[in-house]
Amino acid sequence: MSLTTIGIIGIIILVILLFSKMPVGFVMALVGFLGFSYIVNLSAGLNLLAKDVFETFSSYSLTVIPLFVFMGQIAFHSGISRRLYDSVYVFMGHYRGGLAIATIGACAGFSAISGSTNATAATMATVTLPEMRRYKYDMSLATGTVAAGGSLGILIPPSVIFIVYGIMTEQSIGKLFAAGILPGILLAILFILTIYIRVRINPELAPPGPSTTIKEKVKSFVGVLEALIIFAFVMGGLFFGLFTPTEAAAVGAFFTLLVALLRRSLSWEGFVQSLMDSARISCMVMVIVTGAVVFGHFMAITRIPFILANWVSALPLPSYAIMGIIVIIYLFGGCFMDALAMIMLTIPIFYPVATALGFDPIWFGVAIVLVTEMGVITPPVGVNVYVVHGIAKDVPLETIFKGVAPFVLALLACVVILLTFPQIVLFLPSLM
Repeated sequence: MSLTTIGIIGIIILVILLFSKMPVGFVMALVGFLGFSYIVNLSAGLNLLAKDVFETFSSYSLTVIPLFVFMGQIAFHSGISRRLYDSVYVFMGHYRGGLAIATIGACAGFSAISGSTNATAATMATVTLPEMRRYKYDMSLATGTVAAGGSLGILIPPSVIFIVYGIMTEQSIGKLFAAGILPGILLAILFILTIYIRVRINPELAPPGPSTTIKEKVKSFVGVLEALIIFAFVMGGLFFGLFTPTEAAAVGAFFTLLVALLRRSLSWEGFVQSLMDSARISCMVMVIVTGAVVFGHFMAITRIPFILANWVSALPLPSYAIMGIIVIIYLFGGCFMDALAMIMLTIPIFYPVATALGFDPIWFGVAIVLVTEMGVITPPVGVNVYVVHGIAKDVPLETIFKGVAPFVLALLACVVILLTFPQIVLFLPSLM
């Protein structure tokens, strides 16, 4: 049996096991270990497994993940997310659809200090859905807005996906963070336009809220200010080269904790829960990374990534057409697989193809993150939809999926814009 055939069988087994709802990290590690052991020998497979597990969990580069996760957890438990929403609500709530627009704004703000799509969706669902319910918003629009807004968590820095992509491809994490800012803002604007168009077509979806005074607007700005300051410290330090990504994560976590202590808004129970949630989420990410590393070594020995890269590069098609095919593959795969797992599994295959075609690695990272972002709101996986459903248990899943459908179109529009105008992605990194 040829190495390529063994690799293809391994991929098929991987997909079957993923559909059986086994944990992604363990599946990739198991298939990678068994495949490597079959090709070489059992002793080599055991050595590979031990080496990859140790190197991943002792990697200095990956320490940035628990620090950024801890930063987001402190922000949630100290009420920063609530104050963000209240601030944007004061400015936008009196417009028709204003609560939904405020939700997108608050999601974008919380994403800038969270880095997790699930955390953003869960936090904003808890904060915003009761308000939209109170003002008699259509629950399809309300839940769809929260699920879609939560997806901004993996595009607007700090993003765990960008960190993993940067480590895998040896690209600057600081430049990846900078590259995600303008596309994140663009996508938030497209989401807001989606809401505006929907409520213009059907005004009954979102009644306007009460108007507010100038004094209330000025006073509410404090809720946005603290998040802006934290984001400025983190991104400003990275942008000007004052500290490394790990140091930036530590600075962000420290200032978030400092704000919480100064405002006396973080209880001891909230602090302990932040530590526990940070440990749980970080371990989950590290296990997925470890599994992907083991599986990647199996793929490398089968030479499938190199064969596929050479085949795709030799296709008699323009480079943008080939990139379009890659985007479609990611769109389809994202419907069945977690975003992080999708990135870990496919980057060893498609990254060489993208660079061989002449695409900038930073641009490719942002484009792929944006495309896999669709996976968190599309069936059957749609992690964010299940997160929102877990909080709004009385809203059927099909109602939430119906609500996110227009936002998927906005995501597709954003992909097309970035393909047409790559300078949107590359402008800020070029200044670093």
